[in-house]
Amino acid sequence: QVQLVESGGGLVQPGGSLRLSCAASGRIRTIYTMGWYRQAPGKQRELVAAISTSGGTNYADSVQGRFTISRDNAKNTVYLQMNSLKLEDTAVYYCNADVRTVMPGARADYWGQGTQVTVSS
Repeated sequence: QVQLVESGGGLVQPGGSLRLSCAASGRIRTIYTMGWYRQAPGKQRELVAAISTSGGTNYADSVQGRFTISRDNAKNTVYLQMNSLKLEDTAVYYCNADVRTVMPGARADYWGQGTQVTVSS
């Protein structure tokens, strides 16, 4: 019923920047909290940043001060601006959204397919 399509991943040098986008489409009535998660090989998936409907944000300690999450409710899109990237930021980044759909109006979490971010010299 809902699809999340990510873009903006790629290869970047340490200290560089990337901006990820995630656009939701489908039978959407309301999108509540949206977030970005990441998973590196051999590691657990972890929350990077989340943003509520009112604009409140939470960040992982490891990205605090470097990453900024934002959203455009009119476009059903969430963004992640990543600055001062480090080698340890290398991971697959996943978009997540808490969505209420139209007909029948159910509420559930949806996930994007992930986008690779690689930080390397």
